[in-house]
Amino acid sequence: MFGLDYGTWRGVYTVLVFVLFIGVVWWAFGSKRRKKQFDEAANSIFDEQDSSVNSKKQESKNHE
Repeated sequence: MFGLDYGTWRGVYTVLVFVLFIGVVWWAFGSKRRKKQFDEAANSIFDEQDSSVNSKKQESKNHE
């Protein structure tokens, strides 16, 4: 197809994958706003555990 040999297609594919990799790295680490979102998401599990533990303690106090 288009007179390109296998080596040329491999080169084009390699460049495409590299560009996609750079895009993902930029998306993940390029913005301060995104870092804040990732940090909030990473810490959200601790917030949920704390609130569920506190609500269970409150429920047990109410039943006593």
